[in-house]
Amino acid sequence: MSQTHLVEVNRYRFCAEALTEIESDAYAANNWPLVYILSDEKTCRAYVGETTDTITRLGTHLKHPQKQSLTTVHLVSSERFNKSATLDIESSLIKYMSADGRFNLLNGNLGLSDHNYYQRNELYSKIFREIWGRLRRHGVAQKSIEVIDNSDVFKYSPYKSLSADQQQGLIQIMRSLVDPGLKNIIVQGGAGTGKSVLAIFLFKLIHSDLEELDLREFSDEEKELRDLLRQLKQRLPSPRMALVVPMNSFRRTLKKAFENVVGLHPKMVISPSELARQSYDIVLVDESHRLRKRVNLGAYYGAFDKACAALDLDKSTCSEVDWVIRQSDKAVFFYDPNQSIKPSDANASDFDDIKSSLDSKIMTLVSQFRVRAGLHYVQFVDDLLNMRLPVGKKFSSSKYEFLVFDELSDMLREIEHRNNSYGLARLVAGYSWSWVSRTKPDLYDIEIGDVQLRWNSTNEDWINAKGAEDEVGCIHTTQGYDLNYTGVIFGHEIRYDERLDQIVIEKDSYHDRNGKQTIKDPDELKQYILNIYRTIMLRGIRGTFVYACDDGLRSYLKRHVESYKSNVIAFPEAAKPLEPYINAVPLYDLRAAAGGFSALQHVEHENWVLVPEGMPVGKNIFACHVLGESMNKIIPNGAVCLFRLNPGGSRNGKIVLVECADVQDGDAGSRYTVKEYQSFKARTEDGTENLQILLKPRSTNRELTTIELSNDDDMHRYQVVGEFLGVISP
Repeated sequence: MSQTHLVEVNRYRFCAEALTEIESDAYAANNWPLVYILSDEKTCRAYVGETTDTITRLGTHLKHPQKQSLTTVHLVSSERFNKSATLDIESSLIKYMSADGRFNLLNGNLGLSDHNYYQRNELYSKIFREIWGRLRRHGVAQKSIEVIDNSDVFKYSPYKSLSADQQQGLIQIMRSLVDPGLKNIIVQGGAGTGKSVLAIFLFKLIHSDLEELDLREFSDEEKELRDLLRQLKQRLPSPRMALVVPMNSFRRTLKKAFENVVGLHPKMVISPSELARQSYDIVLVDESHRLRKRVNLGAYYGAFDKACAALDLDKSTCSEVDWVIRQSDKAVFFYDPNQSIKPSDANASDFDDIKSSLDSKIMTLVSQFRVRAGLHYVQFVDDLLNMRLPVGKKFSSSKYEFLVFDELSDMLREIEHRNNSYGLARLVAGYSWSWVSRTKPDLYDIEIGDVQLRWNSTNEDWINAKGAEDEVGCIHTTQGYDLNYTGVIFGHEIRYDERLDQIVIEKDSYHDRNGKQTIKDPDELKQYILNIYRTIMLRGIRGTFVYACDDGLRSYLKRHVESYKSNVIAFPEAAKPLEPYINAVPLYDLRAAAGGFSALQHVEHENWVLVPEGMPVGKNIFACHVLGESMNKIIPNGAVCLFRLNPGGSRNGKIVLVECADVQDGDAGSRYTVKEYQSFKARTEDGTENLQILLKPRSTNRELTTIELSNDDDMHRYQVVGEFLGVISP
């Protein structure tokens, strides 16, 4: 089980006395490009950098007032490193370590771009994974890459790269902030255009030390942006700032994002009512289309009236938009009128008044960050819901799964599979059912045929809550969030009338009381409901699955969106003769492998399975059923999976098929188990030897434990016989 390392991670004390020891490192001594991490356990502060002159750079840091208090340095080096690679790895480490939360970063790098260079995807993405695994071993990082990728803290990090129009929008905002003749800025953009990321980036920029700030990714705009920030700091050395977020759940998420960034604090993220406590130099408002007026507020009436009184505003005519304007010298509204979803939302006319004012600036974001299918999908959904698509027009994209389901049970199964594979796959529905389980948790809220479901059991950060994958969210628990896949249920409040050739709304079947009270115009209610479905259909990064309760609406959707049954979403069945090792490989029944895998190989193959196009075929490839729940986040129980026999090279971080000497060690009574392989090693005089091997489950069942192999006897009882290549039949 030997392994060749692609990278080295070495730990040293960070002090003047240790520089001599660091000079003995061949990469550090020979001006080789490398990446370094300075850290301190007590203060939980860290700094990430890259250099080709290690000793000089570390010596400079030892004289820095903040960095000299750090106590440890980790050098990340490899013979494969070049300047482009180290710049990219530095950027990635800053992004991932910031979201990991183990340390608060001192870095002033902002707008980090993803560099493209030779073998970036083929080699260096693998190297980065190995680096991250080593850092987890050293205690510098704690969470897996997969967990961080799906975390909201990562998605809303100020270290994320900005698009070209985000960069231009940022510069326009900064120009407006230093212009004494401008008071209000409106940044318009649809769902997924990066409004929240830009708001957080701007917040971090203004709270950064000008001398420490690294804006090299802004290229030609760096000088202007630095000059604008200098002007702002001269005028406001310590600006009073707030990020206002109207939705409680999303506000809590952004508070978490602020926790891990030096210079920011969760208390900087506030609710609209907190504006009444003090005035601010600069107020940013994310999701400003959800600011409210005094209509259908329910329990919020009291807090609304109290804030109006404190601000000396007429509660019957003002809105929270007025609160922002009253309490800020400069206000930046991030706004999308198409995401206004209920009568309590501030009137569009409030924003129109701001736009028409001479002391206002308007700018627009157009790049699509969330949905992989881009603006094409966004426009298609809008046209689909508003019935603007020509006859015969169907959505098509190789980058995005967009499907209509005839059976809800099929959609639930596919969402479960996507959640096991990618995480963050959730069911979301319109308000067509009462929330019975809120007071009677044993009862179901949604019953469609044989399917019984419950609404979200919490309103706070439901997307990431325990058990969310078994529940159904609503617009209020998903607006502002990213998902990998969204399963959207169109309820009974929306249907298609074939005679009228229109989508129509059934008001009595719409159960959001505060969402329909006071509405007399049916077209107004229809627009709110269409906005709800439009918004939740733009949550999915990788795909959106749709089921409509109304048969007519389902038929209408299928005119323009592929049906699940007609789409090749299931893995292909053999439609032509199976040719061994040409298009098919042997399918082994591991439960019958009493004599071990080597003996099983010599049995004449009776069962063969078709290999999907694009996956490897050969005499070193085989398939078998994977039983058990130990890898259900990636491999469903009973799935047929493809493996490469006796894999060579590095196995670290890969999923492998392991033969066990003891039957009880395997899943489902077999002597075989499939686990994620991780090894820890040390260099000795004779070469490299294993100290410990971990066989880790990737399961929703937290009771399943890691198999630890720490001595020769343990390691001889387990033998890796195959490397997992993919699921070929769920």
